[in-house]
Amino acid sequence: MKSIIVGTAGHIDHGKTALVKALTGIDADRLEEEKRRGITIDIGFAHLDMDSLRVGFVDVPGHERFVRNMLAGVGGVDIVLLMVAADESIKPQTREHFDICRLLNVQHGITVITKSDLVDRDTLEVVRLEIEDFVRGSFLDAQHSPIIPVSSLHGNGLAELKNALIAVAARVSERDSISLPRLPIDRVFTMRGFGTVVTGTLISGIIKKEQELEILPGGRCVRVRGVQVHGQAAHEAVAGQRTALNIAGASTEDLQRGMMAIQPATFNATTRMDVSLTLLPSAKALKNGARVHLHAYTSETIATITLHHGKTIESGQTAFARLRLAEPLPLLPTDRFVLRQFSPVVTIGGGIVLDASPIPKMKPEAVRHLLEVSLTGDAQQILSTRIERRWQQGLSIDQAIAETGWRREQIEKHLAGLLTSGTVVRTGDLLIDSDTVAALKTTVVHAVSEFHKTDPLLPGIGKENLREKLALTPEVFAYVLGSLAQEKKLQQIGESISLPGRGVVMKDEEAESKQIIESAFASAGLKVPALKEVLAGLKVDKNRAQKIVTLLLRDKTLVKISEDLVFHRDALVDLRTRVTSEKSRSPKMDVARFKDLAGVSRKYAIPLLEYLDRERITKRVGDERVIL
Repeated sequence: MKSIIVGTAGHIDHGKTALVKALTGIDADRLEEEKRRGITIDIGFAHLDMDSLRVGFVDVPGHERFVRNMLAGVGGVDIVLLMVAADESIKPQTREHFDICRLLNVQHGITVITKSDLVDRDTLEVVRLEIEDFVRGSFLDAQHSPIIPVSSLHGNGLAELKNALIAVAARVSERDSISLPRLPIDRVFTMRGFGTVVTGTLISGIIKKEQELEILPGGRCVRVRGVQVHGQAAHEAVAGQRTALNIAGASTEDLQRGMMAIQPATFNATTRMDVSLTLLPSAKALKNGARVHLHAYTSETIATITLHHGKTIESGQTAFARLRLAEPLPLLPTDRFVLRQFSPVVTIGGGIVLDASPIPKMKPEAVRHLLEVSLTGDAQQILSTRIERRWQQGLSIDQAIAETGWRREQIEKHLAGLLTSGTVVRTGDLLIDSDTVAALKTTVVHAVSEFHKTDPLLPGIGKENLREKLALTPEVFAYVLGSLAQEKKLQQIGESISLPGRGVVMKDEEAESKQIIESAFASAGLKVPALKEVLAGLKVDKNRAQKIVTLLLRDKTLVKISEDLVFHRDALVDLRTRVTSEKSRSPKMDVARFKDLAGVSRKYAIPLLEYLDRERITKRVGDERVIL
């Protein structure tokens, strides 16, 4: 059975609640004060099943003092019933409610002339003509949207209205049940025997019994104990249905209208968002820094406007702007909002959220490009632009979910074409713009080339040093490095990165110094000189001398066994052979025996024995070594 949400709109005392009751048999005025005063103060709800159609009604107050409550109810409607009393015609709140419906991009509706029994046929026709002129060019234009006179008291026109609802409902697209679930909360109460209950119109996704949810703002986790759809118990609620959830994990004191139930750990409430903003022709111009009341679904807060271009937005104009919110709201791209003047409080405009996760310090042209694509582009273009703006950090799948509200499966679907075309590259769950990767490859190769020029005595730059120098994340750096190695533009030996085939380049005096150092230690055997004494006699400066030693240590021509002692590898190989051969005489060796064997003093003996322990040639047991 198809489910739709129908919202009422119109001036106070134009028969909205009476018509809902006449259609459904349910009085949507639930508050004692509403019944005592005879006016609707807060939003009310009713439901009606017709053929294969399930209709949920959201009845809103018409009094100007309660427009904020009206805004909390009208955010998720599929069809609006704009009601005009035959005995009063179009009034101020008729106009404001109509403006709100257009700002929220309501696509379908029916205009209802209520209280038709109170006027004669000629007056009714005059009202009809006034309405046709009023709604011309809008979603309620009489050419494709009916204008139906009714009498809730006598039942005239109700059958025709029901048939019109069925016909219009057939044109309403199914709500987005694929994306992540989001339920804006419009009521919170306690039901005896059940506990805490929240209600709202499910705007996307599916919510099932026993599902875990997160409440934003605040991040409180709750569990769904029970689900009702249009007043009936159900296993699940689907996007587009009036939904009541019996929840565990929160009391009525923890929750309030304006919060939203979502799938846990998917996205956050925002205090900054980039939007497309439209002022009504009747509104005054707005300047940068203007404060306004912002309404979105059941939420409201104060917002400060900063235009992306220019200092003023004129009446009837549309512009890109950044809104800074006084309180965080759980909004995503494509969500609609309404703006009301700070004082006096009247509706002045509205718009659509384009980016609820703006990145600080982005260039203005990059911001504008993202907003234009978000407004007019398809899903692939939107995803590609969001990846591109992340530059060298890349965009993870989890970040893409948080920025768009799409499920992982949706993102994977949109991503497939981008990967095939080469627009985007992927490493694990990280997505990087291909042009960015190409630029980073050039940067990395240039950095390595410059290193070789600056430090010709070193075979290559340390891998981690290179990453830190370029300020790249480990994931992006690993991908770029791997690509360059595959393309044979760089080579990695151990932790050293160099250009292919690039070795150490030495001048004559440096090559001579290298030979002197190696010979000094090779001829000394195990009675090696102090390293600083050898370096002091070289023609090269101290810095280059140290780099030559580093090169010899890297090639393992020299081996450093302690802070002050360096030996030639041949001397150590010979020592290992001699020690091992001593095992046949006795498997144990004390320091004195080792000194005699190696022909060295205690100054050398202890560091050499510790070296042999590390190399697992010997093992210390008490004051002796066991030859392994």
